[in-house]
Amino acid sequence: MTEVRKIRVGVADDQALVRGGFAVLLRSADDIEVVGEAANGVEAVDLVAREKPDVILMDIRMPEMDGLEATRRIIDAGGETRVLILTTFDLDEYVFGALRAGASGFLLKDTQPYDLLAAVHVVADGEALLAPKITRRLIEQFVHEPEAAPVERNPGLDTLTDRENEVLAAVAHGLSNAEIAEQLFMSHATAKTHVSRLLTKLDCRDRAQLVMLAYESGVIVPGNQ
Repeated sequence: MTEVRKIRVGVADDQALVRGGFAVLLRSADDIEVVGEAANGVEAVDLVAREKPDVILMDIRMPEMDGLEATRRIIDAGGETRVLILTTFDLDEYVFGALRAGASGFLLKDTQPYDLLAAVHVVADGEALLAPKITRRLIEQFVHEPEAAPVERNPGLDTLTDRENEVLAAVAHGLSNAEIAEQLFMSHATAKTHVSRLLTKLDCRDRAQLVMLAYESGVIVPGNQ
């Protein structure tokens, strides 16, 4: 019988007790392997370069280098590691900054253990963890911030079919694949296929980048459904 490959996870948090607690929780899952821990952003970047985990849990406020800068450096390095931000700070600036830096998800530290393990699986599977609450606040950030300089239009947008534009709008409004399937009257598999095509055509890593692209390019106007 072929052994199932485990999800390789790193943990970055400056508090040893918190970091250790996350590691213990992760190790309790049969299909997760903790490949290293980091006490600051510098160590987190080194950990990813050395171990190449599938996912790294990243605290935001850490000494020497914070989690946002560490996330930027990890993403800019071009590897396959996905970053799941985990913090006590439920502030718009952190949500927005984390997604801009290239994070694939954002969770608060008071998240239930089961939900944290589920989040690791979601992010490792290539999807972004954008709960409706986080997506709504991201949209509100676009609504209230001063008008920014125009963002260069992604050329892939001009290649989308009408159906793909509908799916992009649904993703931007925080819908899961199952919800997209229900809203647009298609199978779950078809919804997943459309999202995958969007990621390829628009050269996006995950759903988080699709949401950012949809609003920054003006494809989706905040407040309009």
